[in-house]
Amino acid sequence: MINICLCYSSLFLSLSLMLFSVSVYLMALDSTYFIEYEVLVLNSCPVSMTILIDWMSTLFMSFVLFISSMVIFYSDEYMHGDLNINRFILLVVMFVFSMMLLIISPNLISILLGWDGLGLVSYCLVIYYQNVKSFNAGMITALTNRIGDVALLMSIAWMLNYGSWDYVFFLEEMKEDSNMMVISILVVLAAMTKSAQIPFSSWLPAAMAAPTPVSSLVHSSTLVTAGVYLLIRFHYSLNDSTMLVLLFISSMTMFMSGLGANFEFDLKKIIALSTLSQLGLMMMVLSLGEYKLAFFHLLTHALFKALLFMCAGSVIHSMANCQDIRFMGSLTVGMPLTCAFMNICNMSLCGIPFLSGFYSKDLVAEAMSMGFTGIYVYMIFYVSIGLTVSYSFRLVYYLFVGDLNFTSLVSLTDSGKVMLSGMSGLIFLVVIMGSSLSWLMFDSLYVIVLPSLMKFLTLIMVVLGVLIGLLMSGFSLSSRNLSLGHIEVSYYLSGMWNMPVLSTLGVNYIPVVLGKTYINSLDQGWTEFYGGQNMYKYLIKNSIIMQFILSNNIKLFFMLMIIMFIFILI
Repeated sequence: MINICLCYSSLFLSLSLMLFSVSVYLMALDSTYFIEYEVLVLNSCPVSMTILIDWMSTLFMSFVLFISSMVIFYSDEYMHGDLNINRFILLVVMFVFSMMLLIISPNLISILLGWDGLGLVSYCLVIYYQNVKSFNAGMITALTNRIGDVALLMSIAWMLNYGSWDYVFFLEEMKEDSNMMVISILVVLAAMTKSAQIPFSSWLPAAMAAPTPVSSLVHSSTLVTAGVYLLIRFHYSLNDSTMLVLLFISSMTMFMSGLGANFEFDLKKIIALSTLSQLGLMMMVLSLGEYKLAFFHLLTHALFKALLFMCAGSVIHSMANCQDIRFMGSLTVGMPLTCAFMNICNMSLCGIPFLSGFYSKDLVAEAMSMGFTGIYVYMIFYVSIGLTVSYSFRLVYYLFVGDLNFTSLVSLTDSGKVMLSGMSGLIFLVVIMGSSLSWLMFDSLYVIVLPSLMKFLTLIMVVLGVLIGLLMSGFSLSSRNLSLGHIEVSYYLSGMWNMPVLSTLGVNYIPVVLGKTYINSLDQGWTEFYGGQNMYKYLIKNSIIMQFILSNNIKLFFMLMIIMFIFILI
């Protein structure tokens, strides 16, 4: 029998290596290629399938394909015994192809095809485990992403005024012309929904109902990064006021998710909130105009976050599908290799020198210090960096320190060879790719001129974050957990500032109450009384009389005779 996982994994790996070589070649030549196929002409507007091949699209595609290759290979063992594994792998492949269509498209119509493909296939993947929680998560994911789809459709309709949907030719005009600025605002709205910025953040932790390989792929290099990538392509069209709004929203998203992850106990949700925090970081640096830095952090983050999810999946597998970190402890004894991988990823996420995350995150922090931002955004940014380190070390403490609090029936061992091979393929890139990309992407050095305190502020926040993370952990089960002392505050902060409630009840409460009122007063009230029910009673009453008349009863004849006799006498 053909192993579908091995086939697609090998195909994606070979394509990834090829595209990486092409990317380096295009980077060296500093050249871009457009391939255009005209499909039809609509009202003098050519609808064409355009393919953009430059160093950015090929490099991003190579990363997406490499991570997909490792995830599909990992799924062979993770999803072992699943009756529908072939369907699952084909859905993942469709997901990857949708992402690739989005990456290579400089045309809004072909972007919409990839964008919609991502949304629809992600819904199918989130509801893969068929239960109520998955269905609810899938619905909120699909409906939130619909907002972005509508924004893209509106921008396509608006671009009909300009005779072409190839946005690359209009980027400078979008900044200056107030009519074309509508398109850039709609694209920013679409990117915010896909990359889960406030107020569209609630779908990202909910989407953790999907299988772990999906989380590894979706929340590292594909679905959530699509919005950031779209804004990187549109960065020329963003004017100062749009960038300022985006800077404020992304800083609040980063702060909110970092704070929430410190109070969360679900392993996958902690990693999902950390993804949200890093997306906020990418959006922040993008809104400062540093699109190359945002792309650099996007690539390095994709590597270590994919591996972090794969390690979490391995831990959940060994813990008999338990995701609560309070049950975990001393995992290093039974799972040394998985824990080593997880520690490297966590340190890379924190920006510990000299892992891949350090090269992008430290540069982003210094660019932030160099940028013209207000003190509010500056403080929020550095506090969020501290919170990132805090929840990472809190996670490390709960997983690797102390005693195992789970049932003794669980056998903690490193996963099988297939899962470990999939993770091993990524670990080397997590270590070396940050420095390699910094040498490849930046042909000229970034000149950073900062005072000593601002220069070392990132490392100071990292050290403070470690201390706060250890304090948040409570140090042992016997000592009082600090977050439980103020349960209302803890619940509010871990619940993403009530955003999931606002996204569901906040939106549909008034329509549901109004609908109930209309049903009670109209459908089951006066309309029913004077309409269907009253008519029904009237017909029944008349039919009883008619039935009595037509039944040829002897009493009826006697009554008629008496009536006739009285009539004659009168």
